[in-house]
This record gives sequence, C-alpha cells and structure tokens, in this order.
Amino acid sequence: MKQRKLGSNGPLVPAIGLGCMGMSISYGTPDDAESIATMHRARDLGCNLLVTSDAYGNGVNEELVAKAIAGQRNRYLLCTKFGNLMGGGGVNGRPEYAMEACDKSLKRLGVDEIDLYGLHRVDPQVPIEDTVGAMKRLQEQGKVRYLVLSEAGPDTLRRAMKVATIDACETEYSLWSRDAEAGGLIAACRELGVGYMAYAPLGRGFLSATIKSLDALIEKDRRRQHPRYFPENIAKNLSLLAPLERIAAEHKATPAQVAIAWVMAQGEFIVPIPGTKRRKYLEENLGAAELALSAAEIEELSQTFKPGVPAGTRYPEAQLKGVMI
Repeated sequence: MKQRKLGSNGPLVPAIGLGCMGMSISYGTPDDAESIATMHRARDLGCNLLVTSDAYGNGVNEELVAKAIAGQRNRYLLCTKFGNLMGGGGVNGRPEYAMEACDKSLKRLGVDEIDLYGLHRVDPQVPIEDTVGAMKRLQEQGKVRYLVLSEAGPDTLRRAMKVATIDACETEYSLWSRDAEAGGLIAACRELGVGYMAYAPLGRGFLSATIKSLDALIEKDRRRQHPRYFPENIAKNLSLLAPLERIAAEHKATPAQVAIAWVMAQGEFIVPIPGTKRRKYLEENLGAAELALSAAEIEELSQTFKPGVPAGTRYPEAQLKGVMI
C-alpha cells in the first residue's frame, strides 16, 4: 500500500484508511467475525489505519477494534474520537470530559496510547481553545500522539492551531459532498500543513453505482433518513453517475474505485477512509490507490458533481447544525 504523510507534523499513514463505524452501526446487521477478518486483511495489505469513535454504538465499535488488534497493537495505527454523544445527547467538548472520554477509550481499546485522537464534533458552547487545550494535555501525558478535529470549519481550525498542533481534520468529502472544499477547509489544511481524512468518500455508497433505489437498502439502514436517499432525490442523482460509470469502464475499474481516486487526486495530504465490514469491498476500495485518472477525467467528474448539484443535503437537517463549525 502506498503511503501519505498526514500533514507536515503528522504520521506516515496508508494512502487509504479503513473506517470502522459501519461494522457496528447504521448499515445493516453487524457481522463481528467478518469485520475482524476485514481489519486483519487490511493490515496484511498495508492498510493499517483504523478509524473509530466512542460514539459508534456507545463504545461497541472500539471494543470490536480491540478484539481485532489484540496481540498485535504495533501493527496498527488507531484513530478514535470523543464528544459526539449518541441518543440525542448532543456534543460535549468540555475539557474535563475530554480527559474522561480518553481514559474510557484507552480502556475499551486495550491500549496505553492512541495514535490519533479527535474531537468528533465541535461544541458551540465551549471555546475550541479550551477543548484543544485539554487534548494537548492528553498528548503531554503520553495518552495520545496526534490531534484531530472532525467536522470543524476553517476558522475553528485556525483558532485551534494557536493552542496546539492539529495534525489532521476529518470531514465528509467526496464527489457529491464537497462542503469542505467550497467552505475553505481543504485550502486551510493545505496552507497550514494539516492532513485531511475524508470520510464517506463513496457518498455513503451511492458513488459505487450499486444503489439505484431504496429497495437496495434494508429497513434499518440509516441512509433511509438521509435526504439524498429520499426516492425523489435518488431519481435525480442517478443522472450524475453516467460519466463515473463510463470512466470506470474505460479503466477496467469500478465506479467506487474512480470515486476514491478522485478524492486522492485533490491533494497528497488527503487520505480517504472508506468504511466497510467486508473483505471483498475492502480489497476493491484499496485498488483505487493504483488508479491514475487523467486531468481531463478529474475535471469532467468535478464539473459533473459541482457543489450544490446533488439533490438533497448530506445529513438530515438536525445533524447539519453540528457540522463544519
């Protein structure tokens, strides 16, 4: 697996990481055995960056990751996050909570140190300087190595950087979710030497060109609550897939691989972290690292999926209030 440096001061990581959320919540029925096998296969292929959060099943996903890395901690890079309270609990960026949450994550993961520790959502009631100050203390205590902000806007990032070195930002970014680009976060990361982890680079599966109606999603699939998956919006968004599918066919690749390759082409400091709980999709996703798109292909895709073109918002309205702030 090719590698990329996550910002000027961050670690060397695989060019594509593995998002672990869907192994435990949101997308279908969990399959712990296959999920653990997927994490092991990722390690064997050089994709040793696992991204989780204490919010994913209220710690259940961290416990699953712990089972996968048991006895081989030094072969993995772990990223987990805090502050996004599940069950309608809002967000919590209070310094004392950051310290408490980190200790709980360390215990669930069964490790002495977390490689990348992130604020999952910015707490508008707590100055970012206070939250990041606590994260810096965790760093000084040897509990975490690098610091991450998730779904933070460029102004928040700049303020945080005056308190501590932020090594990476994590935000949704794909052909059809380009808020981070349009809002200036990608440019700010480039300017400040901050790495960028792009979650949902496949548009929560839509850019795989395999979900063409709601019938493809089981009743409990969380995507049914996302406006872009509403029936009237799926019908509109399907028209965007033609160039993606054509370019994939020309490369003898899949649409998913082309979508990930487009994200990677936006900058060497950008690391997509597509999620999956199945080895076959992991292997498909990692194949994107070997796919080189031409400048003309990148431009055609960029023009097809201009910001604002996809029908529907990337999150339901209530969740949108907590992103990019």
